[in-house]
Amino acid sequence: MRIIEGFEKAKALLERQPGTDFAPDSPAMRQRMKQVFGSEMSPEQAVTQIIEDVRDMGDAALFSYTLKIDRAKLSSLEVNKTQIKSAYVEVDKELLSALKFAAERIASFHQKQKDAIWSLAAKKGFGQLIRPLERIGAYAPGGTASYPSTVLMTAIPARIAGVKEVILATPPHADGTVPAPTLVAADIAGVDRVFSVGGAQAIAALAYGTESIPRVDKICGPGNIFVVLAKKLVYGAVGIDSLPGPSEVLIIADKSADPAYCAADILAQAEHDPLAAAIMVTDSIGLAAEVNKAVEKQLKGLERRDIAAEAIQNQGLIAVVDDIGEAIELANLYAPEHLALMVKDADTYVERIANAGCIFIGNSSTVVLGDYTAGPSHVLPTSATARFSSPLNILDFVKLINVVDVDKGALKKLAKAAAVIARAEGLEAHARAAEKRLK
Repeated sequence: MRIIEGFEKAKALLERQPGTDFAPDSPAMRQRMKQVFGSEMSPEQAVTQIIEDVRDMGDAALFSYTLKIDRAKLSSLEVNKTQIKSAYVEVDKELLSALKFAAERIASFHQKQKDAIWSLAAKKGFGQLIRPLERIGAYAPGGTASYPSTVLMTAIPARIAGVKEVILATPPHADGTVPAPTLVAADIAGVDRVFSVGGAQAIAALAYGTESIPRVDKICGPGNIFVVLAKKLVYGAVGIDSLPGPSEVLIIADKSADPAYCAADILAQAEHDPLAAAIMVTDSIGLAAEVNKAVEKQLKGLERRDIAAEAIQNQGLIAVVDDIGEAIELANLYAPEHLALMVKDADTYVERIANAGCIFIGNSSTVVLGDYTAGPSHVLPTSATARFSSPLNILDFVKLINVVDVDKGALKKLAKAAAVIARAEGLEAHARAAEKRLK
């Protein structure tokens, strides 16, 4: 990994504007676009075309794009209940137990959040009503891999929030099947219907509806650049949770940190995607060198070595600064998805963190626990959007309705000032409507 020294040099590299400009541009990408669409297109152009086709042709477009993109010829878009139940046979007992354990943790965390928020709901007078959404669409990436954890992390908070119907969309394998762990996770999480459709076409179908797939109120879950662009383009016709990009980790470490732990967390994020970002900021040049050696050593045994190595080569960075205060300042500038505090007395620094998707405190709190079993959803803000957005949580699955219930006593206090402001804005009818109640 590249090592740089000095706060100003690090700041120049880590300060960034929030956004989703991470679309890969390569000869292979352009060639793939040409195969699917018959001409070279940018990702934005391709996604726009897919959305238009799904709106115009419905299921026919979904069958067509699933064949072209996923190379799967489907006879039905929906995975039936028998297929979901039979998936349990293909999942070993250890994985099944782990998924159920994770589900319990996720449900417990979000139930506590619900209990705290619902207790503040509207009472007599002024306040807010909390109403769950009717139907949401959860998206789980797939294709070359399966992500049952994402199913749990999106569907369970929705269920806890009170959403009446949860729809899951996920890409099929080339043989048309959805991975068994994904189907089992969907059943554990209480998903109502599962559709073997992925990519931008799945987002379009959830946003606008087709003959088979019902239109939803909101879409949540991560995906590749095509999924993210589709979510961006359909926003307004449907709610979306966020525009999650490639995975990120920023580790703040001092000489008390274990180099092997730091390297392990760096590689855990780097193996996600060649575009993943793995960064460490430390006040110890010695630790920086040790972590670099540990990364090289641990890389050798990874199945996804090439992916992790590319991510580290392109986005990996170790910054050496004067003290942990400077490291925290850089972290707040970068606003990472995952922020690990591998420093002595780590909990004393939490109040100084302003921007992060999830904070992992101390050497025992590996980021991987947040990915699977800690409890909070692993759908987190990326690309510096942690400056203004939050992790996926039950508030993503409800809407708030303001309540105004005014008695005669309150009316006297409110109406006169309201009439004065209304006339200042040139709205005489407003003023009169307020004053009539005073007579």
